[in-house]
Amino acid sequence: MPARIRRKPLKACRKCKALVERDADVCPICNSRDFSEDWEGVVIIIDPDRSEVAKILGITRPGRYALRVR
Repeated sequence: MPARIRRKPLKACRKCKALVERDADVCPICNSRDFSEDWEGVVIIIDPDRSEVAKILGITRPGRYALRVR
């Protein structure tokens, strides 16, 4: 039996890397409509002002983000 390919439950904004539900039309972070289903890694930013990771990644708003978007 061939392996089933499982689709990711989220898609990533190509502009800001925010992860959104598959049925979203507009990114809630940057208002872009350019999404990709080809992404890797997840980081969740709760307090971007105090997060060193957010500063390194250039994230200024709380949320779920992909580490790499193709």
